This record gives sequence, structure tokens and C-alpha cells, in this order.
Amino acid sequence: MRLNDLDERIVHALAEDARRSYADIGTQVGLSAPAVKRRVDRLLASGAITGFTVRVDPAALGWETEAFVEIYCRRNTGPGDILRGLARYSEVATVSTVTGEADALVQVFASDVRHFERVLERIAGEPFVERTKSVLVLSPLLRRYTSGSPT
Repeated sequence: MRLNDLDERIVHALAEDARRSYADIGTQVGLSAPAVKRRVDRLLASGAITGFTVRVDPAALGWETEAFVEIYCRRNTGPGDILRGLARYSEVATVSTVTGEADALVQVFASDVRHFERVLERIAGEPFVERTKSVLVLSPLLRRYTSGSPT
């Protein structure tokens, strides 16, 4: 489903703060609260909005170390194999197939560097992994939870 301008503005308002009232969002976008609710319900039903969640600073949960790991896979490894192999790691935040030399890029959170090292060793030991290349994040400078700018 492609969002129209009004739906996109509603989504941006929710992405900024999903706890905002429909009345507050309606005031911002020029609709009544019931009209905003109907649109949000339609966006949920269509799958354009996949859910509501809370964003937590990983450090508040004890995850002080962040890294990105490039995964280079053995021949005949499909995206489903990568997903099944890495989804069981609680330290893995995101897994994406990518262009370039690597087959996938994995975002990992760990309690410290030693914990990250253990996770990296386990990932490197997966049967589909030929090799890995990792970088530790020093300071996350910008994190966006929406894309584009509301009009």
C-alpha cells in the first residue's frame, strides 16, 4: 500500500510519539479524532503500520557494546538460511541482505567486548558462514525511526 500525503503525515506523527492522542494528531493534520482513528485502523489492517512499540536505549538494558558484522556465506545459502541461523541470537538486533561483497549485515548488541567476541565466534561457527568482518560502534551519532520528512 502506498501512503497518500495525509496518511504519511499521520504516520510521521505516530513515529515521533505513538502515545499521542488521535485528537492531537488530528489537530496537526487537519482531521477530526475519529477520522484519524479510521485512517490508523486502515493503515494497521493494510499492513502499512505493523505495530506500536517502545524505543529503549540499549545501554539501559545492559547492552553497552554495539557492532555491525558483515557475513560472507558459503555457496547456495539463501536469505531464509541466514534468517533462521541468526534469529535465535538475542544479541542480534537486525539482519539484512546487502549489496557488495558481503551477503548480509548484522547489527549486534552485547554487554561488553568480551560478550561481543563470544557472540561473534558463535555466528562465525554457523554452518552457512564462510567468514565475518566486524566493526564496533564507538558513538552512535544519529538514529532515525522514520524516513523522509513530513509535508
